[in-house]
Amino acid sequence: MSPVVSYFKQYTFNVKDEILAGLTTALALVPEVVAFALLAHISPLVGIGSAFIICLITSVFGGRPGMISGAAGSVAVVIVALVAQHGVEYLFAAVALMGLIQIAIGLLRLGKFIRLVPQPVVYGFVNGLAVIIFMAQLEQFKVRDAAGAEHWLTGAPLLLMAGLVALTMAIVYFLPKLTKAVPASLVAIVVVSGLVIGGGLATKSVGDIASIAGGLPTFHWPQVPLRWATLVLVLPYAIIMALVGLTESLLTLTVVDEMTDTRGRGNQDCVAQGLANVTSGLFGGMGGCAMIGQTMVNLESRGRGRLSGVVAAVALALFVVVGAPVIERLPLAALVGVMFMVVIGTFEWASLRILRKMPLTDVLVMLLVTLVTAISQNLALAVLLGVIVSALAFAWENAKRIRARKYLDEVGVRHYEIYGPLFFGSVQAFGEKFDVAGDPAEVIIDFQESRVADMSAIEALHKLTKRYHRAGKIVHLRHLSPDCRKLLDKADSIIDVNIQADPLYTVAGANATY
Repeated sequence: MSPVVSYFKQYTFNVKDEILAGLTTALALVPEVVAFALLAHISPLVGIGSAFIICLITSVFGGRPGMISGAAGSVAVVIVALVAQHGVEYLFAAVALMGLIQIAIGLLRLGKFIRLVPQPVVYGFVNGLAVIIFMAQLEQFKVRDAAGAEHWLTGAPLLLMAGLVALTMAIVYFLPKLTKAVPASLVAIVVVSGLVIGGGLATKSVGDIASIAGGLPTFHWPQVPLRWATLVLVLPYAIIMALVGLTESLLTLTVVDEMTDTRGRGNQDCVAQGLANVTSGLFGGMGGCAMIGQTMVNLESRGRGRLSGVVAAVALALFVVVGAPVIERLPLAALVGVMFMVVIGTFEWASLRILRKMPLTDVLVMLLVTLVTAISQNLALAVLLGVIVSALAFAWENAKRIRARKYLDEVGVRHYEIYGPLFFGSVQAFGEKFDVAGDPAEVIIDFQESRVADMSAIEALHKLTKRYHRAGKIVHLRHLSPDCRKLLDKADSIIDVNIQADPLYTVAGANATY
């Protein structure tokens, strides 16, 4: 199959399902995007315009059909200080620079490093995002009084809101058991909205958050001084936003891969996310990335191709241009109910069921990532901490696996057969395996079941062979793998390595044969 045919096959899913899924996703995007824009202290229309641009470009060019991107809260958290201290024009410049960094990461094919993220970190990331989505919905249960103070709903308004949310959740849960002809989330929104609007029920609506009426984004070059000081100011924000955005996007891609039993293209998605953010910045928008909540809405509504994302983006634009009076009347309870079901579907309940079967380190890593994600909303920091702790735990476990089997052969030569990797974590235990003073004049160290992994290992060999050399004894290194020999060759400034025809290695003055 040619690449062109393969690409366009991504559009061959059920058109009706794709369109309905896109409409449902667009409705779920509106309150989230508006809330994130207000969090960043910018106009809600900027947030919706950014979501339109980012969703459209990533849906067409992204590496994961079915994944929805938009103006995300994880990025909004980063830019609060920048907007508050320097204004939105610097935000636009930072977003454009963020996109360029993401494009560079994709072109350099660095997206593959997402494979280094362990499964407990993915569990913690997903669970933390589920908590964030849940907490964000609770904000809709608050109102402002005449003085502008915010407080929780009470009495009849609270009961009505809770009842409508429960009705929405019930429809989303039970309707698929009867029919899957239309997305349950869309039906729930329509039914609850009809009940509220037709019955004249007084409850919070989208319009209570902010007005979304306006026009489409237009080209806007950031009005900032083109000088070195500007770059120094926005670069740190751009780097953090780029890493946070790609972390959430690539991990969301991984989750969707598992759900759909398909494989996305991480590097392609990095480039698409970058292109979308560059465009958003040059059209006066905020940064964004994949949104796992809206992606779950899309997938549960049977949106599997690129068309659903395109429909969602176009629907957002239509909401702003011609549909604002209708969209602003939609009850928030219906959208909150849909997002609560997304929380239930997003949270990795399986991670709780297997807690007792997981190693303690993995449990701690999962809880750490969940807590850091939920509390700080800094996804890059949470994932980085999880990866570091997992790597240290892995290094510690492997450091304990270094073993040495010792025996004396018939000619009086001492043999040490090494088992386990020799690397920075195991060099101390490795050095303690040898009895330099008590060994005979000739010693053979066999690495058939081991490998020299890094410069710390080479330094350990250097010190060991020097100890034997000072004692007037000969050391032979055997069964070094080709990559170990190559590493020794590169370390000739630390260890004197002479390769002869047999080949023969001389390490730190001691003879070493292969």
